[in-house]
Amino acid sequence: MCGIAGYYGTKPIDSNRINCCLQLMKHRGPDASASFYHSLSDNNHLHLLHTRLSIIDCDPRSNQPYRIGQYTFIFNGELYNYREIKRNLESINCVFKTDSDTEVLMQQLITHGDAGLEQCEGMWSFALYDQHDGTLKLCRDRFGEKPLYILEDETGIYFASEIKFLRTLLGKPLNINYQHVYRYMVNGYKALYKNNNGFYEGVRELKPGTVLTINADLLQNEIKYWNPNFVCDEEISQEEYVSQIRKELIRSVNLRLRADVPLAFLMSGGIDSNSLISIAKRVFNYDVHGFTLVDKDERYDEQELVDHAVKELGIRHTSIPADTTDFLENLRALVIQHDAPVCTISYYAHWLLLKAIAAHGYKISISGTAADELFTGYYDHHNAYLYEVMDDEILSLQSNKDWTEHVAPIVRNPYLIDPKLFVNKPDFRGHIFLDADAFSNCLTKPWHEQFSEKRYCKGLLRNRMLNELFHESVPAILHEDDLNAMSQSVENRSPFLDRGLFELSQRIPTRYLIQNGYTKYMLRQAMQGIVPDRILSERRKVGFNAAITSFLDFTDKETRSSILDDSPIFDHVKKSSIEQIINQPCLPNSKSKFIFNFLNSKFFLEEFASQTCTVA
Repeated sequence: MCGIAGYYGTKPIDSNRINCCLQLMKHRGPDASASFYHSLSDNNHLHLLHTRLSIIDCDPRSNQPYRIGQYTFIFNGELYNYREIKRNLESINCVFKTDSDTEVLMQQLITHGDAGLEQCEGMWSFALYDQHDGTLKLCRDRFGEKPLYILEDETGIYFASEIKFLRTLLGKPLNINYQHVYRYMVNGYKALYKNNNGFYEGVRELKPGTVLTINADLLQNEIKYWNPNFVCDEEISQEEYVSQIRKELIRSVNLRLRADVPLAFLMSGGIDSNSLISIAKRVFNYDVHGFTLVDKDERYDEQELVDHAVKELGIRHTSIPADTTDFLENLRALVIQHDAPVCTISYYAHWLLLKAIAAHGYKISISGTAADELFTGYYDHHNAYLYEVMDDEILSLQSNKDWTEHVAPIVRNPYLIDPKLFVNKPDFRGHIFLDADAFSNCLTKPWHEQFSEKRYCKGLLRNRMLNELFHESVPAILHEDDLNAMSQSVENRSPFLDRGLFELSQRIPTRYLIQNGYTKYMLRQAMQGIVPDRILSERRKVGFNAAITSFLDFTDKETRSSILDDSPIFDHVKKSSIEQIINQPCLPNSKSKFIFNFLNSKFFLEEFASQTCTVA
């Protein structure tokens, strides 16, 4: 895991900017942080910058930029199956000088071109330069676990792991995209990746599963190297699918335990993190150390479940309490670190966990990202499932009974309390942008954007899950996972984001996904005998969450003053609306989220709206 940045175009980048950028990149790669490459060919300048967080083959011989013959390579991520690919390459007489995954991925690309990515299992963003023909290739992994931001001007193309690196290489401030700020405040984080907009004008992310090739004339060609299929296979029995899920998840965890440094686990009371922890402990006898945020708000308190899992599994565990200490100051610092508002308060809590993991000496964290999107996990998945089975009289009757008994007592969203929500209105999505009209009216000029989603397949539930995976929940989660972890010089790994596991999940018939009132029914069955039964039987969904009132006391005069003091945000948001919300004795969930988004937007505009670049 590392930091990368670069430029390919007609002008040289001043050495002061290069050095400044490398300094800014140190948190992503503290183990080798003064590495860059410059080439001048056909009047084009190529600059490649790299800082290294050593995970596999920690010897300096594996530092980057890495060169083999006419090729130069910078790489952020991990190639988990590098040992298997290395054996294949050695069988055709490739010779290796290191034990790193970097050299293996580079040799795979040199030997097989873009087609070589088909065999690769991992997470990455990379740049590969061929000095012979002046071709630069930029690439991002299938699910977009590793970021790659792109900015173009009249001279060429800039690219980097973080926006601050782009800004530094460019040598001037970036203009804020206020429409995206409004989108974030009104519609929330699930609206942020519906298109290729971002918080800065002219800055985009390379799409996941994509290779961008730039030739010596600076002409670009972008192709998708991965186009997944979404077709159920009815020929395989439920029992066989359960067996395959178990096998594939164990394989995925095993690959992601590969490292030459110790790793830790993010731990909640849910099945996602406990599946990974239980496999590591009970299947591979790994010395697991779990880290949990403790919130005393009864909506998010999972202490009893976590304690049970820790005791039954016999693992090491560290609890991190949620408190109000320096929340606003820390949040401002986090916005500065992210170059953007933080998506949800969950990722403030996540940052606290990553700080603790780093303080304990770990360089890798393991998280359960995307289990909800592969196997069902959200409350509205129940409603969508009831729509899917409504034509099967027996299954529909039983599923509605299960919903009434097990789901109705725990669901809080005012729309989802209706089990026939999608049966009556299959196109309804108002629960996702909950209270958006009210939040729009908090702006000085009301702002609206209709909900949209991409059509991947016919089924309502599966199509929603795929939109969550590729456009709504997971892109935002991965964005925060990367920035929070790398701010602490920690690499984050997500075993559920595995190609084989994903492709298997897409073949499972929809009717198997939710049973007996349980989401993730197939995952629960697959983890029988591995995950503690108490965890498998829990229906309530919490995850890494927290209430804003766990961090802020709105009755405190100093806190209120900080929230309501003069700020550029009040050119866009009515101060009276914010004051009215924080005066409420009890904030409903949607308003709590809105206040968090407001605070992030406030700090974002204060720090970046009038920012000047200090680099010559």
